[in-house]
Amino acid sequence: MKRLGLPLAGLLLVLPLWWAATAWLQLRTPIASAFAPDATAQALWRLAGDSQLGWHVLHSLKRVAVGLALALVCGVPLGVLVGLSRRFARGTSALFQFLRMVSPLSWMPIAVMVLGVGDAPVYFLLAFAAVWPVMLNTASGVALLDPHWLLLARSLSATRSETVWRVVLPGITADILTGVRLAIGVIWIVLVPAEMLGVSAGLGYFVLDTRDRLAYDELMAAIVVIGALGFALDWLARALHARWSGQAPAAAEGA
Repeated sequence: MKRLGLPLAGLLLVLPLWWAATAWLQLRTPIASAFAPDATAQALWRLAGDSQLGWHVLHSLKRVAVGLALALVCGVPLGVLVGLSRRFARGTSALFQFLRMVSPLSWMPIAVMVLGVGDAPVYFLLAFAAVWPVMLNTASGVALLDPHWLLLARSLSATRSETVWRVVLPGITADILTGVRLAIGVIWIVLVPAEMLGVSAGLGYFVLDTRDRLAYDELMAAIVVIGALGFALDWLARALHARWSGQAPAAAEGA
């Protein structure tokens, strides 16, 4: 409860500021009343009794899971290669840094042209956004491995694949989990604009739909849900990392 006290106080402090901001906006724009905390709470209550919002949430979480899985499948092997092979690291460093600095959302038109509309381009954008933190943290973990472990594996005549599976991957699991946490944060930011692209379900689509219907109270409710789900996903990632490293996860503190 001591850990929860200050975070909850910080969240409660936002409510009067939120109410004051919407009250001030109403003086010039009466429609701003739809953005107020009470209107948002009523919309949340109404949407909670309807399966529509839950349907959009499930679609978004599925896309997060697929995008993260693709990022792990690509990022972990690349990170291991970068960490183990200096030649590969030198040969790909400039390319990876160039691609990493390109905003994932800038690939939207190309993704649609190549993959069509639907889930496929969204999966690509999420995986492209998430692969870099996974790869970089994996490579960093490999670089920090105790070299005596690798020497011991060689002295026991371990093959390259056995060294990777029995020594490298167990030794860098904490680093991979750190990359997963960072990847989830990036994915969650990219998800909403990516879902405004040729799909008919998801939180991003729901935000656009509420805007088109002028249902601004539901739009604010969707924003609250997006923030709450993002916080929950980040907490779960930190809890998994803390469990692996033998620490107790803090409720709302950053790692």
